[in-house]
Amino acid sequence: MVSLSALWLPILLSAVLVFVSSTLIHMVLKYHASDYRILPNEEAFRASFRGVSAPPGQYIIPHVSDMKLMGSAEHMAKVNEGPVAVLNLRPNGVVGMGKSLGQWFVFSLAVSTGVAFMARSVLPVGTSYLMVFHTVGLTAFLAYAAGQLPAAIWMGKPWSIAAKEVLDGLIYGLVTAGAFGWLWPR
Repeated sequence: MVSLSALWLPILLSAVLVFVSSTLIHMVLKYHASDYRILPNEEAFRASFRGVSAPPGQYIIPHVSDMKLMGSAEHMAKVNEGPVAVLNLRPNGVVGMGKSLGQWFVFSLAVSTGVAFMARSVLPVGTSYLMVFHTVGLTAFLAYAAGQLPAAIWMGKPWSIAAKEVLDGLIYGLVTAGAFGWLWPR
């Protein structure tokens, strides 16, 4: 079995490569630029929501306190009348990109570390580049991409956006696989 300490370099390099890939996707390719649309009459919506004073969190509209009430005439009327939404509210103020980027890098480092734990238990020292690439790439792809689909299935996220996020996961999986394949102990 490969020691985890022998994999510190591919763990770190793959996290850096994922971070750089993500930056290129969002700053150069910009195919996520169309992911968010403007709400019609946004100012009226914002004004009405300010009056609610809802704290940061995740909300569903219309809300039911008990699953048994989902089929009630009252709830069905609200659903049919609309709007139906899953809403995530953040704290007021500027979103701190530094904090978010730092969390993204830590997440990428955690994925790479998890991938390393898995790979070291199934791939011995001297495994070929392609076998490491395949095993690590599939694992990293699943870690980055699979979690995007439940939001489309359950929360109404447009499938086109989920598909782009799965594509991102494929790219992140490939760069992770390349780093591990290249630096796998021989």
